[in-house]
Amino acid sequence: MHIELYDNRRTTRNLIYAGDVTDDVVEPAAEDMLLPKMLAALADPHRLASVRFLARNGESWCSQVMQEAGLELSKSTFSHHLRILREAGLVTKRIQGAKGYAQLRKQDVDRRFPGLLDSILNADAAAQV
Repeated sequence: MHIELYDNRRTTRNLIYAGDVTDDVVEPAAEDMLLPKMLAALADPHRLASVRFLARNGESWCSQVMQEAGLELSKSTFSHHLRILREAGLVTKRIQGAKGYAQLRKQDVDRRFPGLLDSILNADAAAQV
């Protein structure tokens, strides 16, 4: 069951019910991805580390990304970073049970901006050597 109510600012809010998890983040289709938004999302070192981790490891549990990528962030701060990556179109998220899983949208990004992610990830790897 899905019901929308208004909060105290008269904006609609999605409610969560068992079996029906809603999310208000809009992940753009590949053709709607914007280069400035992607580059801004990748400009933050925590978000870049998350993207690097997902590029190496594939779909991962969100807490696993935080721990194994060495991100010393609160869950709420990581959630904020993940939201920015999702809104830019770099990452998608799915919920399974009580866990959220993040996955890099490499094929979609490569279709819209061929070679962009490879260039950024390779340049970053070269800078770390």
